[in-house]
Amino acid sequence: MTTPRPPLPDAALDQLFRQAHTAHAFLDAPMEDSLLHTLYDLTKWAPTAFNAQPARWVFVRSPEAKALLLPALMPGNVPQVKSASVTVIVAHDSQFQEHLPSQFPAYNAKPLFDNDPVLTETTAFRNSSLQGAYLILAARALGLDVGVMSGFDAQQVNAAFFLDGRWKVNFLMNLGVAAPAGIHPRGPRLPFEAVASIR
Repeated sequence: MTTPRPPLPDAALDQLFRQAHTAHAFLDAPMEDSLLHTLYDLTKWAPTAFNAQPARWVFVRSPEAKALLLPALMPGNVPQVKSASVTVIVAHDSQFQEHLPSQFPAYNAKPLFDNDPVLTETTAFRNSSLQGAYLILAARALGLDVGVMSGFDAQQVNAAFFLDGRWKVNFLMNLGVAAPAGIHPRGPRLPFEAVASIR
């Protein structure tokens, strides 16, 4: 098999994929601003359509910010957020196209979105979801444990954090150092033949 560059070593692949688990509880381990900046600086290089980068991030770390978030959660997710060093609100900017002239200079793509709100929403949601997945891998690459959550009231989160309505929550992500009790046995995965074909 020929590849343009050598694959990552097995230890890296284990850390990113094979041995990584969803974390459901975390140790008390403060997370510095510098680590959050490093996390974003890795994530930002991953591709999005038109280099649009519609994801927006709120790193919920302070007790005051967590107090705003907790009422929007399903009860089972409250302890996870309380114990996490940081909970990231992964959101998308409903007017991301404002940045296209500087971020995508190949041609003027902004009118495509200015004139089509359905395309704008679809592009923003899909690509912010991609960026959230990139954030998971960046966090694991930096040695962090991750727990992704969708059990929350989106309207409550938006009302608490995005009053002007421009940003909209996509999903939540807990970051930190996993507590041993917060690592559950890995579930099975479907085999290639059940989910894929080569044509």
